[in-house]
Amino acid sequence: MIKIYNGKNTDILEVLLRRRDDAPDVTPQVVEIIETVRSRGDAALIDYANKFDKAQLTNLRVTPDEIDAACEICGEDFIRLLEEAADNIRAFHNHQKRSGFVVNDKQGVVLGQKIIPIAKAGIYVPGGTAAYPSSVLMNAIPAQIAGVEQIIMATPPLPDGSVNLAILAAAKVAGVTAVFKAGGAQAIAALAYGTESIPQVDKIVGPGNIYVATAKRLVYGVVGIDMFAGPSEIMIIADQTANVRYLAADLLSQAEHDKLASSILLCLSEKQAEAVAAEVEQQLALLPRQEIARTSIDNYGKIIVMSDLNQCLECANLFAPEHLELAVEQPFALLGGVRNAGSIFMGQYAPEPLGDYFAGPNHTLPTDGTCRFSSPLSVDDFIKKSSFIYYDREALSVEQKRIRAFAEREQLQAHANSVAVRFEDK
Repeated sequence: MIKIYNGKNTDILEVLLRRRDDAPDVTPQVVEIIETVRSRGDAALIDYANKFDKAQLTNLRVTPDEIDAACEICGEDFIRLLEEAADNIRAFHNHQKRSGFVVNDKQGVVLGQKIIPIAKAGIYVPGGTAAYPSSVLMNAIPAQIAGVEQIIMATPPLPDGSVNLAILAAAKVAGVTAVFKAGGAQAIAALAYGTESIPQVDKIVGPGNIYVATAKRLVYGVVGIDMFAGPSEIMIIADQTANVRYLAADLLSQAEHDKLASSILLCLSEKQAEAVAAEVEQQLALLPRQEIARTSIDNYGKIIVMSDLNQCLECANLFAPEHLELAVEQPFALLGGVRNAGSIFMGQYAPEPLGDYFAGPNHTLPTDGTCRFSSPLSVDDFIKKSSFIYYDREALSVEQKRIRAFAEREQLQAHANSVAVRFEDK
């Protein structure tokens, strides 16, 4: 059962920051997988598909016919749903597009910044306990808007060698360039280093289990990655107007993701806390993923009774949740006080799944408190910025003494000479 704490006589910081410390260290296994894929390429991926996914593969790439067949089987209604969600995601992310700039306010000097999309993006889409076509849209569409030329997707095969139909349909709607049947750490290794079939990419994005997350950590530097993502988490700030049934349902919406997911409610009365706890039990008993949600709620679920909304905000900023719901009568009055949150859901009718699927903002969010210094996945994740500098001879001559003085202060004589040589008499 979800635990209830009284914020007046409890070390709230200790309760909030008691993050997951029981996750196993899988680094040795992942290192071995990465090295095997680097040395054996496609053959290693085929062997791992047999070992981990129970799939007998001869080819790794999903064919256009397989993708078209998946769309046909999914049906027009689901394709239309994907397209509507994709339209919302595109509309939101189009506002994130950047343009370069040029500064030419000094005689003989031109400065600027150039925006360049990465050439190849790798998208990992899980296919284990649950398959998420929404993640395909959320990861591929920002890349497409950024101007990425090749969007390469990897997702685990099913035991019959096929790929989840909804994921393939989403890949077509999102404009994915190529889809490959590879999952887990081995897929990350393939995207990072390339194989005979799978091209090496410049950056890898997308969620995954602890093996995927560990692999992304290990290949970072060879390629870029979006973030070090952990299990999902939600924090809800509720006042006396919040609907108990809504609160319980929203806590469970994250608990069913993962046994390690965190669901936390900050409320203002013991009576409300007890009512939500009882409602969580009633709703949990009806869930198909009851075992996962039960483990999450029992181990990482918390309800903390706070003294006021200001204290709730302080705690939210300390915890820095992936998802923050403001289930209060006047959510916009609290918005300015939120400093650390991945995505913020305002009021009684903006539940977290609205962001997962349909509203438009990205659902790939920083976890484990990392939104203190990082942001949701965006178009920015798929671009680079290069600066450029032009000085003519006269403009450089005006600054040469200052540059040489700076270089000599740092005892870098070759730096100073690089400027001075341009003005020596021959």
